[in-house]
Amino acid sequence: MWLWGLFAPTGLFTIGLPLIWAPNQLGWHTAAQLPVWLGPVLVYILIPLADIFFGPDGDNPPDEVMEYLENDRYYRYLTYLYLPFQYASLVMACYLISADDLSWLGFDGHGLNWINKVGLALTVGMIAGIGINTAHELGHKKVDMERWLSRIALAQSFYGHFYVEHNRGHHVRVATPEDPASSRFGETFWAFWPRTVSGSFKSGWNVEKTRLQRLGKGPWTIKNEVLSAWLMSVALFGVLTAIFGLEVLPYLLLQALIGFSLLEAVNYLEHYGLVRQKLASGRYERPAPEHSWNSDHIVTNIFLYHLQRHSDHHAYPTRRYQTLRSWDGAPNLPSGYASMILIAYFPPIWRKVMDPRVLAHYDGDITKANIDPKKRAKILARYGVTEETTR
Repeated sequence: MWLWGLFAPTGLFTIGLPLIWAPNQLGWHTAAQLPVWLGPVLVYILIPLADIFFGPDGDNPPDEVMEYLENDRYYRYLTYLYLPFQYASLVMACYLISADDLSWLGFDGHGLNWINKVGLALTVGMIAGIGINTAHELGHKKVDMERWLSRIALAQSFYGHFYVEHNRGHHVRVATPEDPASSRFGETFWAFWPRTVSGSFKSGWNVEKTRLQRLGKGPWTIKNEVLSAWLMSVALFGVLTAIFGLEVLPYLLLQALIGFSLLEAVNYLEHYGLVRQKLASGRYERPAPEHSWNSDHIVTNIFLYHLQRHSDHHAYPTRRYQTLRSWDGAPNLPSGYASMILIAYFPPIWRKVMDPRVLAHYDGDITKANIDPKKRAKILARYGVTEETTR
């Protein structure tokens, strides 16, 4: 079923274009414009419904096949294949946005209107966002080619610093107040988004700057992996703009925004309110299963390469997706990531669904949670706790 993971980057060709052409031939010109919105439909409607229908997976690979699975190249080739389809979709979208005459698709001597150009940008942005997850899978590996492919996948969303910050920042500080990619109890997604976007940018730059200082180099060098990643995005956007015209630039920026925002929505889910406690030494305890929200809903797992088995990923970051396991004792979300992303956009619903789960995870002791410092006093008072009693 892992082949279904390639539906996202190929959907524009296998579903979108045929569903534009066929209604146009029948004279249904309004209906023919709807497939350009395939990305949002897939992420926000089809995958959540499929998660509900098919439910959780529940199966872990047995110990005796782990080594075989880890070394089976079939699984890694599927992640490699994502990239050419991802970029083919981007190029096709730029063509469709810039073309004045799409008569071959059934549009009578005209191109897409601006509303459908926005829809197309959202669709390729969703492909880029799922592509960041592919970059995440590849970027954790020790093979140099896979790390390069990770950077290439990130170029479309202009989020190349994720390659550095996630591996050497987030995995070190996960589920602590210092981590910009770990959301806090009481923090809405809309408050988390600017904090994590700016914080991840700063963290990635500082992590790489520190690495270069140890080598006796300054940050303004092509050897700076953050800087070189951004230059890849500048080159990509520059080439596409040169080929298709300045008209595509706003849509390129929009799809990049959608792409990395989808990533940050996933980040918001993964560690909401969870925190590693400090030891007597002043250091944080090691990451454990209870520090990540998990889900084993099979459809989202297929599209996100088992990212929802997040505790196992933090325990074994270089483990390939096909061998990741569900852990006993890990807190579980009520549905798959795709469904929870949609809920996260609506803070009152999110709080109603998730705040009781965080509280239950800590056996009713809210002081053990990672609380938004701006709302700490108010949240403690809501649960009958004062600052004095926490000291």
